[in-house]
Amino acid sequence: MSLNVALFGIGLDTYWPQFSGLEQRLTGYLQQIDQRLTKLNATVINGGLIDSVAKADTFATQLQSQPVDAIVLYISTYALSSTVLPLVQKINKPVIILALQPELGLPYGKIRDMADRGERTGEWLAHCQACSAPELANVFNRAGIRYQLLVGALQGDEYVWQQTEQWLQALEVQKGLAACQVGVLGHYYDGMVDVYSNMTNLSARLGVRFKPLEMCELAEYREQVAADTSTQKWQEVEASLQIDPACEKAELDRAVQTACAMDKLIENNHLGALAYYYEGRNGNAYENIITSIILGNTLLTQRGVPVAGEYEIKNVLAMKIQQLLGAGGSFSEPYGIEFADDVVLWGHDGPAHPLMAQGDVRLVPLPVYHGKPGKGVSIQMTVKPGPVTFLSIVEDAQNGVRLQYAEGQAVTGEVLDIGNTNSRYRFPLSARDFTTQWCLGGPAHHCAIGLGHQGEVLEKLAWLLDVQSVKIC
Repeated sequence: MSLNVALFGIGLDTYWPQFSGLEQRLTGYLQQIDQRLTKLNATVINGGLIDSVAKADTFATQLQSQPVDAIVLYISTYALSSTVLPLVQKINKPVIILALQPELGLPYGKIRDMADRGERTGEWLAHCQACSAPELANVFNRAGIRYQLLVGALQGDEYVWQQTEQWLQALEVQKGLAACQVGVLGHYYDGMVDVYSNMTNLSARLGVRFKPLEMCELAEYREQVAADTSTQKWQEVEASLQIDPACEKAELDRAVQTACAMDKLIENNHLGALAYYYEGRNGNAYENIITSIILGNTLLTQRGVPVAGEYEIKNVLAMKIQQLLGAGGSFSEPYGIEFADDVVLWGHDGPAHPLMAQGDVRLVPLPVYHGKPGKGVSIQMTVKPGPVTFLSIVEDAQNGVRLQYAEGQAVTGEVLDIGNTNSRYRFPLSARDFTTQWCLGGPAHHCAIGLGHQGEVLEKLAWLLDVQSVKIC
């Protein structure tokens, strides 16, 4: 998903006739920023150097006919805040201010060697990017404009570009959430009060849309599955999973047929994520569907449409964020603690995220789904060793929304052989302290686990969404 970024530099038109070549030099710096943003997959709308109110108004008019996701404002030299303020107000998007000197230091010797003191001043002004930073911050604070300020150097300062890339990534996630329609199928797991969610609040805070779905729609699609569709699904299953020989053919066929129906449900309702749960009476057609749904939902999660069981709306949103970050997003809950090894075990009975797995992702038979009706097939896998991020979306007593996260490591070691996703994790805190602090943060008992350390981007996403972020470790 490409971002549309409005880029412009700011300067003062009074300078150009005073200092020969300064305007062209600063325009060249702006072009370097354009190229760096383009390499980060942004679609750049470059307004050039905005050095007067007239140019600001012209660029604002141009942008009215183009979608803009964010503003990147480059302080090329000192500029008047009166030039910038109306333009930023009219665009009305988050602002990233780049106060970037050409190099990490100032050219004292070069300036000293210039015989003409006017040229010395011009050379200083080419390095005067920090000068307008406090002025803009002051005015933006008073005008209620949301902005971030990155201070650094155009050359030799990769921190600035790392931070810029993270801001663009966070903006992409925000844009992805705003385009995401989340299906909700069935009903809550009766009595699991912590997962009960306020869809109005979550939609307002995170920008997603929700669509309640009917089990009878899924049942209708299941009855319409064609033979060639089933054959293609079998091919997908065999390419993605290792089928345990103990799986009954009838159970596999049942799961494949439901997976085909789930694909159609997702496609016809334009869903980017799904939370579901249902039980049904014994022998009911809906029970037949819901007890054969893990396989298809695992394949959907693998394809970028995360699915969370137990009607875990908050957690499927966390999974969607992880997916938009390219981190995966595995549905999980606490399974146990190894105090001697200082690790926690987390997992769930599916859906899983096969692309996060270490080794084979196995499809295994379960004679009983614990706490749920029926039997069928389930997924067994372990997350690959390496850095991970736990993420939960928390709703508090005042309808506030928080992104709670923790950065740790998936580690090798023994896991439970119970037909679930199951992995060992170690954190900077002890297993005891991590578990205590994570729980005290107030999340529901599920979380979304993603690959890599994503905390810095999650902090930026929370700022963009205007919600809290809480780092456990």
